[in-house]
Amino acid sequence: MIDLFEPRLPAARLHKSFRLILDDPACAAVMPVIQSWSAGLVERSREGDKFVKEFQSTFNSAMWELYLNKALTELGFTADFSLAVPDFCVTAPDGYRFNIEAVISDRGAGAAPASPASLDAFKNRCALKLIGKLKDKAELFRGSQGKKRAYGSLSHVRDVPFVVAIAPFDSDYSLLQNNELINLVLFGIGEPSHDPGSFGEQARVAEIHTRSGAPVEMGIFTNDSFREISAVIFSTVGTFGKAVVESGVNKIIRSNRYRCIEKSAVGYDAAAWALGDRYSISQKKLDYLKTRRWNFGREIAGSDIRICATALHAETHLDGLHIYYNPYAQCPLRPDVFQSGEITHNFYDTVKNEPAQFHPDGALVSRLLFEPDLQSLERLLRTDGFLGQR
Repeated sequence: MIDLFEPRLPAARLHKSFRLILDDPACAAVMPVIQSWSAGLVERSREGDKFVKEFQSTFNSAMWELYLNKALTELGFTADFSLAVPDFCVTAPDGYRFNIEAVISDRGAGAAPASPASLDAFKNRCALKLIGKLKDKAELFRGSQGKKRAYGSLSHVRDVPFVVAIAPFDSDYSLLQNNELINLVLFGIGEPSHDPGSFGEQARVAEIHTRSGAPVEMGIFTNDSFREISAVIFSTVGTFGKAVVESGVNKIIRSNRYRCIEKSAVGYDAAAWALGDRYSISQKKLDYLKTRRWNFGREIAGSDIRICATALHAETHLDGLHIYYNPYAQCPLRPDVFQSGEITHNFYDTVKNEPAQFHPDGALVSRLLFEPDLQSLERLLRTDGFLGQR
């Protein structure tokens, strides 16, 4: 297997994240995890050396492909790497075939870290990057804009579902968007309301505007404008942080998991579903849990926000993965293909004209890593309201 971490480029061309891995002794345990994700991918005919150089020089796009490669393996899929494009030509255990093209919304070379001085402007910018990348991949399939050969004309792509796997890396704050902005782009819905009279409701958003004022349509899966794309795979946690967690390197981890239960199913653990905000603190084990619960008719839903040490945090490779299905796809992706209890499935009901999103109880919404020091811990505890609680 080709070694991802043997430098193949001059030091000046190495990405800062790659250099940090090489220079940080704590990352010694992370490197073999990432290396294991590459099985098959780096052996691709005539592509291995190119991929390693991209990993070392651009980092984020290659990390996303490495994450996806491992995810496909865990799902029992196989990828035919003898085919040059798309990125993953996949066969499920039952012989069902589909293709995945991977892409990220990344910051430009040399761009300064984007700071959300204006939250709305920041979200608009991130959403526009996502939709721009999806448009690029749809055009790659169509062969528009002077492309020599459309993906859609290839025999192994034609009449097979075409899935785009996208992840946001366009700023240091990208991972904080959870699935809010991909919901905006694909389904045309805004963030849930926190007002008492409309709690949980999501407003329709038909368009947002570029800096020049030009309108850009949102909700591209609510019509047939992107029918070439069968589905979208999305995650904000399929990152380097996933490898750190899997390696067991000691960090402070703040995770947020979606929780939901039918009221009729609440039994012996009724205290865990008590409405409102509740705090559980175990300072001996560095384990802090904040449960948030709201009444949604037949259901109780909310979140578990946990701050703990790596040794107490459990996370699978597939945790935090979303599949968005395009109801107008010319070649739909079969919904039962991605069988895993961690995955969130997102549909759009064309009859009711509204999303139908199925989040499994315990689905990972976000996960952030911090250095294991008192300053980081105090900042987190203050932000999430643990300080002052008993």
